[in-house]
Amino acid sequence: MQIYESAENYLKTILQLQQRKENVHSIDVAEELGFSKASVSIAMKKLRENGYITMDKDGTLHLLEPGKAVAERIDERHRILTSFLVSLGVDQDTALQDACRVEHDLTEQSFDRIREFVEKNGY
Repeated sequence: MQIYESAENYLKTILQLQQRKENVHSIDVAEELGFSKASVSIAMKKLRENGYITMDKDGTLHLLEPGKAVAERIDERHRILTSFLVSLGVDQDTALQDACRVEHDLTEQSFDRIREFVEKNGY
């Protein structure tokens, strides 16, 4: 099943929020991304229907295995690409923005070489 960039961003955001707080709700995702509650609710429904997340009766979001795998992959790409760009002299804010754009489209081969470079050089 193809997963779109927007869904990858939602899943990554849920993962990052879960790392910072115990319970994550749609409103937290909306606030983090600067989106309306209505847009996030629609996206969360689609993610539930496609087996990426579940939602408790109190609205707490949980990543299912497929969702967690996507979120962790995109989060790793984001962190490593940001580090790589900063190591090249790109300022932190620009590196964060550019990593967000590139993380979804970079081939596995290119990303693997960047990861190896970053790890080898301790960035």
